[in-house]
Amino acid sequence: MIIALKDVSKTFKGQVLFDEANAEFDQGKIHGITGSNGSGKSVLFKMICGFVRPDRGEVQIDEQYQKKGTQFPENFGIVIDRPGYLGGETGLENLKRLAEIRGKITEDQVREAMKLTGLDPNLKQKVNQYSLGMKQKLALAQAIMEDQEVLLLDEPFNALDSESVHQIRALLLEFKKQGKTIFLTSHNQEDIDLLCDHVLKIEKSKLIKVKPLHLEGNIEK
Repeated sequence: MIIALKDVSKTFKGQVLFDEANAEFDQGKIHGITGSNGSGKSVLFKMICGFVRPDRGEVQIDEQYQKKGTQFPENFGIVIDRPGYLGGETGLENLKRLAEIRGKITEDQVREAMKLTGLDPNLKQKVNQYSLGMKQKLALAQAIMEDQEVLLLDEPFNALDSESVHQIRALLLEFKKQGKTIFLTSHNQEDIDLLCDHVLKIEKSKLIKVKPLHLEGNIEK
């Protein structure tokens, strides 16, 4: 168990999203979070990342990812909402700027991350001319380029064509084989059914366990 929610309550924009919600998440699994629009999926991810705080209760992060007394976990790759980029620069130029903040990786590693998500790092097209799908791939490349061990991906397949969806699904399954821990939301139930080992549904301000279809023998993973 690397992340746990203990009696977490959260009201956001006047709506009670979580009321003494509890959950535990194991390392090396793909965890799916489902729920209706506005149920709190993105807010849950933001609480795990430390971007917003619970009103009551506690989000516990294993010390290998978050030292005591710090606000944000380390070694997390995050796609929540749509990241902002410098529109007048290429995708590679944007990611190189971001990589320079921590100085952990080389340009070659940035290029490899782009290739893994289906982007050509040599493309001269500026980000302000990118399609929605290309911007989504750029966000995913940012989330994985530093070899992050925990990925929180809010609607990672949004705006992707079917070929790209298959590519990213295969990439996430490969990451799981490598021992990475992945959290994802998706409006497409098939993504949840095919990928996730552990599914929680946000319902009536609680986190309710749901059995993935592939574990019931109804679908091959």
